[in-house]
Amino acid sequence: MNIQFKKGVLELCVLSMLMKKNCYGYELVNEISKNIMIAEGTIYPLLKRLKDEGYFTTYLEESQEGPPRKYYKLTELGRETKGELENEWSKFVEGVNRIVKEDTENGKN
Repeated sequence: MNIQFKKGVLELCVLSMLMKKNCYGYELVNEISKNIMIAEGTIYPLLKRLKDEGYFTTYLEESQEGPPRKYYKLTELGRETKGELENEWSKFVEGVNRIVKEDTENGKN
């Protein structure tokens, strides 16, 4: 998949995952990777930026498998932003689909 496509939707993916439940970084990478191929190093700069922008907070939780894990928890601003991004994404996809279908329907595939 085109890297620019990924960069544009990762923010929405992260916020959507955190809407469902609090997660730690590696867990986010694993869950997103089930649907979109991403490198672990891609997500951590994004997480830092989103935290700095106030979309979520972090807390540490002890782990049975090693050092404490840093969990990410969505804030109200994060919830609002996720909703806005989701609406933008839906409109974008609808627009692209109209163009693609129009092209296909006119025999220009």
